[in-house]
Amino acid sequence: MTDSKSGAGAAPAEVRGTRDAGTRQEAAYRRAGVDIDAGHRAVALMKGAVARTHTPQVLGGLGGFGGLFRPEFAGMTEPVLVASTDGVGTKTKVAVRTGRYGGLGADIVNHCVNDILVQGARPLFFLDYVAMGRLSPEKVAEIVTGAAGACEALGVALLGGETAEMPGVYVEGELDIVGTIVGVVDRPRLIDGRRIEPGDVVVALPSSGLHTNGFSLARLALDDLDWEEARADLGGQTLAEVLPVPHRSYLPAFAALEAAGVDVRGMAHITGGGLVDNPPRVFPGGVGMRIDTASWTVPPVFELIVARSGAERHEAFRALNMGVGFLFILPAAQREAALAALRAAGESPWVIGEMIRGEGVSFGGPQPTGPHHGAGESS
Repeated sequence: MTDSKSGAGAAPAEVRGTRDAGTRQEAAYRRAGVDIDAGHRAVALMKGAVARTHTPQVLGGLGGFGGLFRPEFAGMTEPVLVASTDGVGTKTKVAVRTGRYGGLGADIVNHCVNDILVQGARPLFFLDYVAMGRLSPEKVAEIVTGAAGACEALGVALLGGETAEMPGVYVEGELDIVGTIVGVVDRPRLIDGRRIEPGDVVVALPSSGLHTNGFSLARLALDDLDWEEARADLGGQTLAEVLPVPHRSYLPAFAALEAAGVDVRGMAHITGGGLVDNPPRVFPGGVGMRIDTASWTVPPVFELIVARSGAERHEAFRALNMGVGFLFILPAAQREAALAALRAAGESPWVIGEMIRGEGVSFGGPQPTGPHHGAGESS
């Protein structure tokens, strides 16, 4: 139900006056840099993709002033709504440079879904905000269609959104995208990390790339390279292929662990702040995490960014996910069951570390050493 709005609070010019007067008003608005018809074209282009995400819980269709969702909480004793809002940061500039916009929609949906997944919440519905200085219906439709595809894959309703054309606010050719997710968890099944204890194991899942963080550092390091050149240090891929790869969702992996009866005591989504700042957000007092940096191979794109930016290793582990997208913390006795369940679900998990007495995250192996204490960050 993405609503095309040209600027804040703009109303269609034909609301008042004669037809000729309305035409003159529309022409004046277009001279001011706003094309109302472009917004309508964007809605028409994305309408089918959005409609495919609508579950029976969605009431009404595209074009209303507000999205209507009738929740069903059967089997829950105390349903708790969980919400998160986020953006894709300067990954938008990568989309502009490469001309690949569709991945941004999947980026923002999966990022938001992962954020509420950390507390055990299942997503219900999603809303998007896409803004440009000059509206391109095709680009907006590509982004929202990408978001709709990610929503459809996860059973999430794309309930509403906003497409804003704001000349003078956004630089010509640039754009911004933000998403909001609302999910639900039964309070007795809420995962808040309080049961984590020393001796628990930490199981990691790989990221699909930079996800939605660290692109300011990446652009600093890579801006002067030819992004269309096949690079041996990227396995023959180009930067234009590697950098836009969308953020992935870890909801199916969690579902596999639940189905296997694994006691997931805590989770961490590795976003801005990396492996240094994100995991401690779920630690109880007096408990820390030791990560074995020899347990995985950092993907080549991260090594390229670190080498060309001159970033210290510990800085890289705060600015980038370094190939680690999500962590599950669980009892050591369930280690093999968890790994087996994840592999059966098509994942490539590994044990990245363990919980210890202390605080923050410490790194062992040939990469960063010594404790790094992370302050919590808001979603």
